[in-house]
Amino acid sequence: MSDALLTLRTQAEALAAPFPPLLAEAEHLASTVLVGDHGRRRAGVGDTFWQYRPAQNYDEMRSIDWRRSARSDALFVQDKEWQIAQSILLWVDQSASMSFTSLKDGTTKAARARTLALATAILLLRGGERVGLTGGLLPPRRGAPQIEKMAALLSEDQADDFGTPNADGMLPHSRALFVSDFMGDLSAIEKAIEKAANRDVRGALVQILDPAEEAFPYDGRTIFESMSGAMIHETLKARDLKSRYLERLAERKDRLASLARSAGWQFHTHHTDASATSALLWTYTALERRA
Repeated sequence: MSDALLTLRTQAEALAAPFPPLLAEAEHLASTVLVGDHGRRRAGVGDTFWQYRPAQNYDEMRSIDWRRSARSDALFVQDKEWQIAQSILLWVDQSASMSFTSLKDGTTKAARARTLALATAILLLRGGERVGLTGGLLPPRRGAPQIEKMAALLSEDQADDFGTPNADGMLPHSRALFVSDFMGDLSAIEKAIEKAANRDVRGALVQILDPAEEAFPYDGRTIFESMSGAMIHETLKARDLKSRYLERLAERKDRLASLARSAGWQFHTHHTDASATSALLWTYTALERRA
């Protein structure tokens, strides 16, 4: 085997290595949630019977189910299950800051963000929706191959210190999920949300943080360095920075929550030492289609 071919094979194997574990972990996480228990089924346009309900004043006479009504003193109509597929586009931060972890098990923010996003996509596909990635990376589609393509794309890392949500390619009236630590430029984040909202896109922001980023457990001489190494700050009294840091973090969370509310979105902070299942339940519910 030539050196060039050997190098190419080595690089390809290194690139593909994270893909199977990510997909397997996402499938396992998705399996902890039963789609039927969390409400994507609702009355709407479709052919599949869902439930009988008492007739209301606004119901037309032709919608009355006379056979069911004959068994009682009330009139009943059939609700059909909503069967119009929704498009949901995901953006997952793949920047260097997401590779941070303080946990002994080595769970990085990136690993949790990717697994959570992919598991959400799996549940959405099972619910009959179309999923894809923003920026035209992966147009929304159905089917298992879509998950495999998404897993491959989400397994890639980016060199920038912080990521900025990409709101390009958003379909009008669709839904979106942004997953990040949102430690980057807040004005850029605001523009992305505003751009999505202008197309009547509703969605959710899931902030992934390491527990150390919430607790700031540093004391004495400490060197703070960004994951890319581009930014370095040394202090002899790290404890003196704690209150100011926590105040600014709280302000950032409040700003993100305010941005989400103003756009009709929802905001949630998840920590990498917490249950991934609880984060998945919140995310899936937040993306539930509103009739």
